[in-house]
Amino acid sequence: MDFLTLFVIYVVVVLTCIVLVCKYSGQQQSPVTILLDNLAKIFGPITPKWLQRFSQRAMHKLFHQRSNMFIYIHILLELAVYAEFTYEVFGYCREMDTTLASLSVPYILLALKTLFFCLCIKKDPGTVTKKKVAGQLHIYKYDSRLFHPGVSCPTCQLVKPARSKHCRVCNRCVQRFDHHCVWVNNCIGSQNTRYFLLYLFSLSAMAGDIALLTGDMLLHAVLRSGLLHASYLDENGLQQPAGPLFVVQHLFLTFPRIIFMLGFLVFIFFLLAGYALFHTYLALINQTSNEWYKSRGYVCQHCHPATADRLCSMSSDHYKRHFYSKGLLQNIGEIFFPPQPVHKKD
Repeated sequence: MDFLTLFVIYVVVVLTCIVLVCKYSGQQQSPVTILLDNLAKIFGPITPKWLQRFSQRAMHKLFHQRSNMFIYIHILLELAVYAEFTYEVFGYCREMDTTLASLSVPYILLALKTLFFCLCIKKDPGTVTKKKVAGQLHIYKYDSRLFHPGVSCPTCQLVKPARSKHCRVCNRCVQRFDHHCVWVNNCIGSQNTRYFLLYLFSLSAMAGDIALLTGDMLLHAVLRSGLLHASYLDENGLQQPAGPLFVVQHLFLTFPRIIFMLGFLVFIFFLLAGYALFHTYLALINQTSNEWYKSRGYVCQHCHPATADRLCSMSSDHYKRHFYSKGLLQNIGEIFFPPQPVHKKD
């Protein structure tokens, strides 16, 4: 297999991963789950019962119960990237007269990201408890569409405040529930959404900055080597100018680990930056991702199914964007200074 084929496969795999993650993020059915279900059906009859039970328990524990596994994966990937950056890229950048101030930015971002990461893990997201529920009921009004007054959680046996949801992974109701994040092994709710947003932006900035420094290092390496003006002998012995493909192939052969690290960082940057912008949009309109997903399929129960889309399209669209919105500044303020339970005096 020649270099061009390997490079095309590498690019296609990276782009396919980006498309699949963006398309199926937050959905229960995805190509991965469908593939696993089909494999289970095919190999189920020939797989020992004890192995089936073990795999089912492992999958349930990993994806349906609180687990630190993804935190460890997160830390290992981070260590791998920073080890490669420190071991190779940092030295090459110093040889190319990159300032220490520029090279220190990734480590400063790492410290900030670690702070927000730990806060996301440790901070209570806004658990609905017997002691707090009376005050939490008065934080938000019920919209009588997605959230109805007087509804109790069958698991917690507590009245559900508006904008709350029971998390099956954490086995608790969370005020202003957004989603359960496996990477921090915690729910994202009213009390830690600000840390989650800062975590996303610092992580995106970290990946983007290392990618820029790495790309700048590779560009300087190409310019200093004179590859853009070089030539080579082809299979027929004819002299050919070194084009972009030759330069890329040379970089792959000379800096293989750095190139693959750069590809991983570009993939992570676009994925995280898009996700961070999506959550920023939700913050600006005072909406959670849970509400966004639910309101996308909302149909007014008072309309006839045949005319529901025509009669309720404008009101539903207005609801999705503006029901809990209090204006741009107040929406942002609510994220960074979340309302606390109201304690009424007798």
